[in-house]
Amino acid sequence: MTTSSTVPPPATTGDEVARHADRLWQAVRSGDEHAAGARAALADGVPAETLLLDVIGRVQRKVGVEWAANRLTVAQEHAATAINDRVIAMLAQHPDAAPAQPERGRVTVACVDGEWHALPARLLAEVLRLRGWRVDYLGAQVPAPHLIAHLHLTNPDLVALSGSLVTRLPTAHATLTACQATGVPVLVGGAVFGSDGRHAHQLGADAWAPDARQAAERLRRPLARRASDHQVLDDLPHLADQEYTLVAGSARQLVRDVLAGLESRFPAVRDYDDRQRDHTAQDIAHIVEFLGAALYTDDSEVFSGFLVWTADVLHARAVPPVSLLPALDLLEHGLRDFPRAAGLISRSRQALSEALHAPGRPDPERNDPGKPA
Repeated sequence: MTTSSTVPPPATTGDEVARHADRLWQAVRSGDEHAAGARAALADGVPAETLLLDVIGRVQRKVGVEWAANRLTVAQEHAATAINDRVIAMLAQHPDAAPAQPERGRVTVACVDGEWHALPARLLAEVLRLRGWRVDYLGAQVPAPHLIAHLHLTNPDLVALSGSLVTRLPTAHATLTACQATGVPVLVGGAVFGSDGRHAHQLGADAWAPDARQAAERLRRPLARRASDHQVLDDLPHLADQEYTLVAGSARQLVRDVLAGLESRFPAVRDYDDRQRDHTAQDIAHIVEFLGAALYTDDSEVFSGFLVWTADVLHARAVPPVSLLPALDLLEHGLRDFPRAAGLISRSRQALSEALHAPGRPDPERNDPGKPA
């Protein structure tokens, strides 16, 4: 029999959790999986859910911040994510992380098709498992037909759908509508649905939560099963103008036209090597994709928020953020016959200009102001 004097006290203080988060950060930063210390955290009495959300989740958010600030390479970001994923796998098999009993119900957790950032969904799956749910975790980028087939096969109590890329909003909408058509309610989360859940409500989700802990709390109350026969236009009547469809369908041509326009404005672009041209084309393609998402939701903040974030990423990589502006000018000119698209570009361009010249921000023309994004 173990005496109380040999049992470590629960590590519930913020300082103790921060210490373990720092240890994990140092491990993922150096690529040293064995230094991650998850078993030590459990031995210190850190609850498994706290370890998942306040240690692993906290470190993963820092990985994203450090990548955006150009203090982690893409390879380091991938390595860090892989270590976090393996720590979660270890935790799932640890005897100190046994799920609650009795079983509360069955839930399918999946990422939107095209969504590779699976760690938030994995964290949710493990938290729900700890709280007594039977979880079918399907992982990254699950095509809607395969997800629907799985629902027919398993008949879960609900679907939890995760996504972080706002450009996947149309796919997310189609997927949650298809799930609801089977009678299964859908809880959604992730940046794709807005930090305040605005797009979750707009697209007709049954519930939304900003993080895994609040999602688990929300599911203390069951979500009602329902049959749904509503159509996309019921949720988004502005799509009747066909601008989203036409812009999305002409995305490749828009990218080519903007790139050609940049060559006229900035002759130096003509001398770019293949790698530089590819990067420039990719940047323009992202701009067009986010414009499409803004058209789909009729929300200019989707586009302006992306532009301001991109400006910060460019600055961290020594590319003048002001170089975004001529690309926006060219895109607006190319879409001058699309009033809603042109209006979104104009408003977002103004928001970007204001952000670039806000007090305390670095010079938006730093380095070579004639170099396009």
